[in-house]
Amino acid sequence: MTLAMTLLWGCGSPHGKPRKGSEPLAPNEVVKFGTLYAENCSACHGAEGRGGASIALADPVYLSIVNETTMRRVIVNGVRGTSMPAFAQSAGGMLTDKQIDVISSGIRSRWSRQGILDGANPPSYAPKSMGDVQRGEAAYETYCESCHGPEGEGGPKGSAITNKSFLALVSDQELRTIVIVGRPELGAPDWRGNLPGKPMSDQEVTDVVTWLASRRVQNPKPPYFVSNYEPH
Repeated sequence: MTLAMTLLWGCGSPHGKPRKGSEPLAPNEVVKFGTLYAENCSACHGAEGRGGASIALADPVYLSIVNETTMRRVIVNGVRGTSMPAFAQSAGGMLTDKQIDVISSGIRSRWSRQGILDGANPPSYAPKSMGDVQRGEAAYETYCESCHGPEGEGGPKGSAITNKSFLALVSDQELRTIVIVGRPELGAPDWRGNLPGKPMSDQEVTDVVTWLASRRVQNPKPPYFVSNYEPH
């Protein structure tokens, strides 16, 4: 009797047939933040949002100056001319609207911190006025040169921020964001810490970004000799 029941049970579950619920999810059905972030964001923004080639998303200062609508729009559409691609299916990416919502809301719910800028007067996320190149150069010398060196070509404590390849890969808005929130994972301070006791004003941030953008080459040469490239 026992043998017969075992055989019957085996007939109902053919060898190799997956059990109900064990099938892997289709890519557009994944809705876990950890999985979506790891597969779509961590390569540039680092594991757990700690920063990498691009800014740290687990930075409460950054999350305090950018609103969720703006963040979602960037995830959906990307930033043209930079290394930030569009992720939404409606813009040629791979993610559904629901998955975009999971990523956007998950970043904020996990890594924002209420009141982190209470009492501060941070520059606005987007510029409020036009910048001036000459004023920007003067502001750069005051706030940035001690780390990034003369003309932004690199110094003892900071990288070369007028590097043609770097400027070709970042938008003016990303430059502004970095000037405001810094790169804490790299030891770069936010707008309050460049000169102790003298935070940068909104206009000074705008002017520095304008100066940096003026150093951008429209069609920079690649960082290698094309003539030495051998296809493989």
